[in-house]
Amino acid sequence: MARTGRPPPFARITPPVLLALLIALLMLGHGAANAANPTNNALAIQKIADGDYVHFGLVAMPTPDNAGDTANIGIIIGRDAVAIIDTGGSVVVGQRLVGAVRDITDKPIRYVINTHEHPDHIFGSAAMPPGVTFVGHHNMPDELAKRGAFYLRSYREQLGDAAIAAVKIIPPTLLVDTDTTLDLGDRPLRLTAWSPAAHTNCDLTVLDETTSVLFAGDLVFLQHVPVIDESLTGWLKVLPRLAMLPAKVVVPGHGRLVAPWPQALDDERRYFTVLAQDTRREIAAGTPLARAVNEIGSSERGRWQLFDDYNVRNATTAFSELEWQ
Repeated sequence: MARTGRPPPFARITPPVLLALLIALLMLGHGAANAANPTNNALAIQKIADGDYVHFGLVAMPTPDNAGDTANIGIIIGRDAVAIIDTGGSVVVGQRLVGAVRDITDKPIRYVINTHEHPDHIFGSAAMPPGVTFVGHHNMPDELAKRGAFYLRSYREQLGDAAIAAVKIIPPTLLVDTDTTLDLGDRPLRLTAWSPAAHTNCDLTVLDETTSVLFAGDLVFLQHVPVIDESLTGWLKVLPRLAMLPAKVVVPGHGRLVAPWPQALDDERRYFTVLAQDTRREIAAGTPLARAVNEIGSSERGRWQLFDDYNVRNATTAFSELEWQ
């Protein structure tokens, strides 16, 4: 091959340009690694007390863009082990959760505590490490058996086929009938299974007795309008007993803040009271369900996020429950 006297292409690259290219290649490789291993992109967590951490999910509907990261998740670290409270709405969220735990401790994850059976709280469970014990309300296995297939179909529409293909519905094997205590090593956790049915038929709360932090699951909503899946009257009956738990602050199932206890229940109690009063009024007036649901609870619209996404559903549940009372 004849020489042309022109330098080869790479010979014309100046040192600054070469440095920029190397940095770009490194960043490209870093991005590819994160895409292949989502745990490198650990969930953001906040320390709320000594050994207690929370990841605040978005106050939003689940979408492919947020990977179903819409529920709050708890992490409690004891002397010997770790407990996780709920695992999030997709396996990607669960992977990122394990990454967040590993960023703060190398202690083993001993328990995964399910606060109830809804997919935004349990669809990350397949990402949990081998050997963990799944803990839940004694009704939860039956609820998962009845509703699991529906949840998979519903979330497939919201998150897409790929996200749901990775999901495994894992029922708890350590069941809580009323109250039980788990110990992480000088870290007793008081677990309470609630009845009658309220948000769901398998609501469970976790009280860290060392710090008096209550992880309430979806028995407590802040900012996000409460969602009634089972019983308005049941939830109203549970609230006074729930308020008696000796907590100082509460982590709600939804809502991006920790709040004083039991004052955190005030907004929720008001909403349910309005819902019940409005429903009874519409029933007494003979208003058809289709018209009544647009009026029931409407005075609460400005007080809650996602109100228009869930209030008609709540009003329908309340109407169906109270019309026979």
